[in-house]
Amino acid sequence: MSTDRPLAPSPGQRIASALRRSPIYVDPSLAEAVPPARRSELLARIRRSPVPIFVIVVPLVKGGTWDDPDHLATVVHDRLREDGVYLTPDDFAGQLAARQWGGTRDAQENSRDAARVPFFQKDMKEATLADRLIRAVDLIAAGRGTAEYEKATAHLRRRRTTPGSATTDDDGLPVLPLTAAGAGVAAVAGLVVWRWRRGARVRREEHPLLLPRAVLAAAERANADELREQAAHEVVTFGELLDRTDLDAARPGVHDALTRALDAYQAAGKVLDAARGVPDLAGVLVLVDRGRDALASARSLADGGREVPPSPLCFFNPLHGDAVTTIGWRPLGQRDRLRVQTCGACASAVKAHRTPEVLTDRVDGRLVPYYEVEGGFWAETGYGQLRDDLVHRVLRGDLKARRR
Repeated sequence: MSTDRPLAPSPGQRIASALRRSPIYVDPSLAEAVPPARRSELLARIRRSPVPIFVIVVPLVKGGTWDDPDHLATVVHDRLREDGVYLTPDDFAGQLAARQWGGTRDAQENSRDAARVPFFQKDMKEATLADRLIRAVDLIAAGRGTAEYEKATAHLRRRRTTPGSATTDDDGLPVLPLTAAGAGVAAVAGLVVWRWRRGARVRREEHPLLLPRAVLAAAERANADELREQAAHEVVTFGELLDRTDLDAARPGVHDALTRALDAYQAAGKVLDAARGVPDLAGVLVLVDRGRDALASARSLADGGREVPPSPLCFFNPLHGDAVTTIGWRPLGQRDRLRVQTCGACASAVKAHRTPEVLTDRVDGRLVPYYEVEGGFWAETGYGQLRDDLVHRVLRGDLKARRR
């Protein structure tokens, strides 16, 4: 007589089995986040939805059973074998994620956008997880996800130029801002514009993969809450670009460039999760910028072109935008001079023996230049200008380790 015991069901199978009884699964460790009364309310909303919706609330922990919302949704869908929307927490704090099987592409995008909306809506700032789930389910059911997402994030996409107007590059040539019309022209033409005149930078505002510098201009004017929203938006948008990327990694250099892009994306997410203030949020944008540069390089190399030269941001304040010159600079109290890349305004200030408009951090109740924070992660790395392994340091946990 065999003494073999039947194998215990896998975590994915257990969730799928529970979803066959109810479209809501909440891990016991998170039961208080979605209490029974709120589950009943959520269930009523789900039953009114024209598309099946499955809510899965489990801890997402790096190295744990589940560490990625897409992986979670995919595994459970494979076990449940029912099409519909799988709504889960995201691995970025405070956000939700949704993936839909079946339906049209527009419907799938509506569901994905609906999950992101609560994070950006002001009335959801202090909302509970249950509140956010209910809001997302309502938007999915009403088909209003994409429309509300565009509305909730409109302020993050504003440009200083008048809509429809043109700015000019260094040669006086017109450059279209990233309006819908400008994006449409680029899509119809199917082109990626490179400028390789003696190493000149790519015209970022018309390149669909590079971070528009207007994003940094808006970030510099934002308060801390607005900057956090914008940083989160840029990370999510960059992730979408990566999701849509399908390149021949066998071509020389493509695999390495894609790896750099993915590593930068992961690092940006880790910094966003741990962000305590403006210096960290600026770091998120620096990492997204690096990742987008690497992704643009991968695209160019895959198409038989050349690698896109990265465009470093201003050392004194990355939110100033591109570093256009390299200067010698001696930090206060130090004998050695550093070579740092800065924007034009900061370079002029240093040459005139004035203090540049630096990015500050709060230490013991007072604001100090970020690079004067003793033992500070950004002070040590200079946002990548003082160390060439910024992404690696973030991924191995240096940012969090310095705060313990």
